[in-house]
Amino acid sequence: MTQTNFNKKFYNYSKSKIVIFNIVVILIVLTLSIFLFFKYRYQPITLPDAEINNYQGEKLGSINDFRENSINGPQYIDKNNYQLEITGLVSTSTNYSYDDILKLPTYQKVVNLNCVEGWSVKALWEGILVSDLLKNLTVVPEAKTIIFYAADGYSTSFPLDYVLKNNIIMAAKINGVILPPERGFPFQLVAEQKWGYKWIKWINKIELSNDTNYKGFWESRGYNNDGDQSGSKFAPQLNN
Repeated sequence: MTQTNFNKKFYNYSKSKIVIFNIVVILIVLTLSIFLFFKYRYQPITLPDAEINNYQGEKLGSINDFRENSINGPQYIDKNNYQLEITGLVSTSTNYSYDDILKLPTYQKVVNLNCVEGWSVKALWEGILVSDLLKNLTVVPEAKTIIFYAADGYSTSFPLDYVLKNNIIMAAKINGVILPPERGFPFQLVAEQKWGYKWIKWINKIELSNDTNYKGFWESRGYNNDGDQSGSKFAPQLNN
């Protein structure tokens, strides 16, 4: 065999190998593409929750209608590390994780939040009853007051009967979406018929107490302790 014939055969052989290699690569790519197409074709795409603006024919306000007036700015809480402590006049102090709380039955209410600053927002609130959190605990009969504490150092209190008899909820959602940090994630109290300063956000502790005169952050600064919208915004001694 001459050198020329050898070179020609070697060239053809190399060219064939390249063609075969390219065909194999194309087949692999096509097979992978077909596999991925059928794997993900029917899987739903998760989109961000959309805030609703109407509930059963009732027009709702928007999350953006609320004003930022917290004492230390929005709190950013990691739900994986979150613990709600229930303590005070109970048989045993208890801690609930975020997931523990969401396992309880949930309820929805359309309620107006009215701020003493003069603005108001109607929203659909969804969450769990405070009374359900207490069901598995033995509350001491002397307990007359329930005090809520927040991650930012805020606190406020209510007669225990008010919370139990009015089915007061701790909201985890507003207008169908999970509470954003600005609105109190993980939980905000929906204090019906009370001024906005009683609607505590970022709740991380609940205390059962016999102190009927306990005053929270704004109450200790002159606002009425009962916070009733039907009454004065300010404590009696400050009324004209």
